[in-house]
Amino acid sequence: MSNIKKAFENGKAFIPFITCGDPDLETTKACIYEMVNAGADLIELGIPFSDPTAEGPVIQEANVRALLAGTTTDKIFDMVKEVRETVSVPMTFMTYANVVYSYGPERFISKCREVLIDGLVLPDIPYEEKGEFIDLCNKYDVDLVSLIAPTSADRISMIAKEAKGYIYLVSSLGVTGTRTEITTDLASIVKVIRDNTDVPCAIGFGISTPEQAAKMASVSDGAIVGSAIIKLIKEHGKDAPKVVGEYVRKMKEAV
Repeated sequence: MSNIKKAFENGKAFIPFITCGDPDLETTKACIYEMVNAGADLIELGIPFSDPTAEGPVIQEANVRALLAGTTTDKIFDMVKEVRETVSVPMTFMTYANVVYSYGPERFISKCREVLIDGLVLPDIPYEEKGEFIDLCNKYDVDLVSLIAPTSADRISMIAKEAKGYIYLVSSLGVTGTRTEITTDLASIVKVIRDNTDVPCAIGFGISTPEQAAKMASVSDGAIVGSAIIKLIKEHGKDAPKVVGEYVRKMKEAV
C-alpha cells in the first residue's frame, strides 16, 4: 500500500509545499518539523531548479535564493534522511525533469526510495511522456503523481485511470501563486476523476486563505498550498518555522 494513502485516511488532507534550501536547509528542516506538529498530512518538498516553468514569481524567487545558498540535490537527500528519523508523514518531491535527468533518473529515483520519499511530482512531464519515469518509479515503489489541469478535458479519465498516490488537480490556468478567487468549475473535473479512480485528488495552485482551502477541500480530498507559505518564509527568514507552523495549523483546521 502506498504510504501516501495515509495522508487521506483522516478526512481531508492539508498539503503544504516548501522549496528546500530557502533561505537554507536548516530552516527547511525546522519548517518540516513545525508543519508536521501543526497537522500537515503530506509535505511536498521542492527541489530548486533554475527554470521552474510552472511557478509564479514567488516560488521562482525561492528557487533562486535556494540555489544561491548552495542547495544541491544531494544535500536535500541528506536532509530528508535526517528528517525521516523522526517524521513518518508522507513526503513527495516536486521538481523538474531536468533535475532528475542531470542526476541520472535511476540514481535519483532509487535514492528517493532510500530516504523514504513516497512520491514524485514533475509538472513539466506531460502524461504522454511519463513512460521512462513510470517504469523506474514502479521499480522503486515511488508514486509518480499525475497532474490534471482544467484544460485536460478528454484526457482527464485517461490520466485518472493510471494515477498513483494522489492526483494533483491544478485549480486554474497559468502558474502557481496566490489568487483572490478561483473560478474554475472544479467539481465537474473531480466527478470525472472519481468515476475513473479511487486515488485521492487534492487541489493546488492559488490557494492562500483558510476559506479558499475549505472550499477546495469541500469538492476534493484536500488542498495544496505553496506560494503563501513561501511568502512567510521570505518575510521571516530563519524565524519562519514558527510562523509557518501557525499558518499550517489554521489551514488544517479549515479543511
